[in-house]
Amino acid sequence: MIDGTLVRLRALRAEDLDAQLRWRNDPEVVHWATGGHPHFGPVTREAVERFHEARLREDPRDGATFTVEELDGGRPIGMADYRDLDPFAGRATVGITIGERDRWGGGYGSEALRLLLGHLFGACGLRRVELDTWSGNERALRAFRRLGFVEEGRRRASVRVGDRLYDTVEFGILREEWEAAGSGALLQHP
Repeated sequence: MIDGTLVRLRALRAEDLDAQLRWRNDPEVVHWATGGHPHFGPVTREAVERFHEARLREDPRDGATFTVEELDGGRPIGMADYRDLDPFAGRATVGITIGERDRWGGGYGSEALRLLLGHLFGACGLRRVELDTWSGNERALRAFRRLGFVEEGRRRASVRVGDRLYDTVEFGILREEWEAAGSGALLQHP
């Protein structure tokens, strides 16, 4: 487990399945997480079970999925992951979703991402972490920039939300940028 002040990142458990199913079938969660991408939701219980079982068997040398859990009470509120880990280049891609809407805007997702970055740059010794979002997700864009991510490019008009097209915004952060931003202070003061 990796503890912060609001949340902890912990290994997935079988009992997390019901929360994941609820989040994957919540249109508003799907909207902000993916821009409404049809492959994210709605999904059947069986599909989430297959996803969950595959995540439980992940080799941490390739990737891992964590449950984001509130420190106060232990309620699962989201998921964070890293994938496409390239140990030679020292790089991985990360993702974060806070599925409990009552925890949006309270710093829970930012802290979970800070904890994950601290783990990847510290314990895993990575040099670079990447992520992306769609240009209509202003809250995520602001949070990523506050954490020190640098916008590195856009795939123009690549995400359709309703009748409108948005860019995919690609971000990266290097270990030295993370350290220069005072990662230790960030971890302790969300």
